[in-house]
Formats: sequence, structure tokens, C-alpha cells
Amino acid sequence: MDLAKVRMQLFGQLNPGKKAPGFGTILTNMVKSDGIMSVYQGVDAAIGRQMVYGTARIGLHRAFSDKLKEMNDGKPINFGMKTISGMASGSIAVCIGTPFDIALVRLQSDSMAPVAERKNYGNVFNALTRTAKEEGVGALYKGLAPNILRGMAMNVGMLACYDQAKETVGKLLGDPMTDGPALTTQIGASCVAGFTAALFSMPFDLIKSRLMAQKPDPTTGKMQYGGVADCAMQIFKKEGPIGFFGGFSAYYGRCAPHAMIILLSIESITKGYRNVLGLN
Repeated sequence: MDLAKVRMQLFGQLNPGKKAPGFGTILTNMVKSDGIMSVYQGVDAAIGRQMVYGTARIGLHRAFSDKLKEMNDGKPINFGMKTISGMASGSIAVCIGTPFDIALVRLQSDSMAPVAERKNYGNVFNALTRTAKEEGVGALYKGLAPNILRGMAMNVGMLACYDQAKETVGKLLGDPMTDGPALTTQIGASCVAGFTAALFSMPFDLIKSRLMAQKPDPTTGKMQYGGVADCAMQIFKKEGPIGFFGGFSAYYGRCAPHAMIILLSIESITKGYRNVLGLN
């Protein structure tokens, strides 16, 4: 899903004026031409990214939320405070994990380039070291600004909205949540968070992918985009407002299950280690 999402996002950049194929078509064509393993290009970078960025954004959000709750005399914090926690934790985590994001996008998009222009990265570490060596260490932080915006939007949509949805769904289902939310409350809240995470972060994710995948023009040596604002303006002019949501089906298909699995797992794992360590 993530691979198809990146390819759908970059299709408009590489094929201006043409309609992007659906994620099913992209995956089917890849399997036919390059085999089943081709749809797992960059899986090592994806795992590395989740280990660094994923754990940081979730852990920091919970730590910030707990601190804000403590400052609020132990009473539940409002959605505004949850949003601040989500934005702060998301931005910090992105600064830590962006190099793995660069490697992931490069690995997933490399085969879309003409054969003569392909880098043929071997794995995530090869992509990281070659990018730093050939383009400078700064290249590992290309697209940092939209990635920070995307991380902030994702954390608000996924974690802050999940915390808020738990309270709302719990009231609707009559769940007292005295010993944590019931499974039905968790499932309902995670469904809401999966959708809001995809909706809030999609435009920033698209800009991030475009900036991270761009390469200097072979003739002029100039980059296609001058920055976040220039990239957004070019997308708007060439593809219209809907262009910011190119690949949304694949993005939602990737975000929603991912968010639900993580959010449902967090509750159980957190409850388990608190019981084991006597932190309740």
C-alpha cells in the first residue's frame, strides 16, 4: 500500500497531464513485470522508519499528554491541549526519522525513473550512505519542512483525535472506562482516528514525497521545486486542488489499518507493562 501510494503521488510529477492509475493497477503491473517481491521495495527502510519515527512520535505524545494532564490537576485535557501535544511530538519525531523517510521514498521510486537514471540502491543503508556521499548529508533532510507539517498533521489526526474519540465513543456506548476503554470503544475510536489521520496528513505527505524524490535536471542542474510553497503552487496549477489528494485510496488503505493496529496494540501493551512494573 505504501509503495503504491508513493508511486501514485509521483505519477503526476513524472507524467504531467495524465491520469494516475489506481493502486490496484500499479501493484498488478509490478507483480507481472518484476515479480511479487517488487511490491516490497523499501521494506527495510519502512521498518527502520517505524522503529525510529513511529516509536518516538507515539512515546512523546503520551509523555506530553500525561504531563499536561498532571499540570491540569489530573483532570482530562481538552482537545486543544491534545492537539498541541500531537503537533509537538510529531515534529520532534520527524526530525529524528527523516533520513529513513528519504531512503524509503528513494527505494520505492527508483524503478520509475528511466533506466539510465536509476540509482539501483541495494538496501536502506546503501541508500542512506550513497545519498549522503553523492548529494551531501543535507540531502538526507530534503523535504524536512513538509515532513514536519505532515508529522504534526498525522499525530493530531491519529493520536489527538483518537484520545478525543475515546471519550466521545465511550459516552455513546456507556463505557465508564474505569479500567481503561473497552475493546468496542477502542475499535470505534481507532476507526475515527484512521480516517482523520489520512485526511489531515495527505496533502503534506504528497508534497513531502515530491520533494524527497526530485533530482537535479541533467541539463540545468536545477531542482524541479524551489521549496514547499513552490511545490504546492505547481501541484495546484498543474493538477488542481484534487491533486493534493492524489493516491488517497492507497494512502487511506495504508493509514487506516496501520493506525488501528497501532492504537489497539498500544492500549493492551501499555496496560500490560504497567501491570508488570506496578505502575498502575
